[in-house]
Amino acid sequence: MKNNLILTTFVMAGIATGVHAQETASATATATIVTPISITKDVDMNFGNVAVQSTTGGTVVLSPAGGRTRTNGVTLPTTAGTVSAASFTVSGTGAYTYTVTLPSSAHTISSGANTMTVTLFTSTPSGAGGQLTAGEQTLNVGATLNVGAAQPSGVYVSDTPFDVTVNYN
Repeated sequence: MKNNLILTTFVMAGIATGVHAQETASATATATIVTPISITKDVDMNFGNVAVQSTTGGTVVLSPAGGRTRTNGVTLPTTAGTVSAASFTVSGTGAYTYTVTLPSSAHTISSGANTMTVTLFTSTPSGAGGQLTAGEQTLNVGATLNVGAAQPSGVYVSDTPFDVTVNYN
């Protein structure tokens, strides 16, 4: 009887151990840090030489490609001066796409107490259209210069620079 009790105890211990069996699996964690996106200004925006009538203002539209058109009382003299769209280099991980965010409100430029506004910023590429080929792409920005009638002569410069933001998609 004593031997049966010992045998029963071992059998029960084996059954109890089998009921509480466990299995374990392992997994690894991985993260890939991509090259941070960056933007560097290469060329400032310059609308060049502009003339305006004394009674009618107008605009100068500077395209991202650097071409100018005019409206209303504004004329573009033959001596154009320096005309350039703003140009930036966007860098990051090759083949990644990015979005461009341009100023959405008027930007003031001034010559002493005299001011004009720059509005309607445009870019090439624009919106979500940027793609980094070999890790870089040139981003050009144009805008519209709003010139008042009889705008006083002078060199007008931004009171503060305008911001262009890029973000990975």
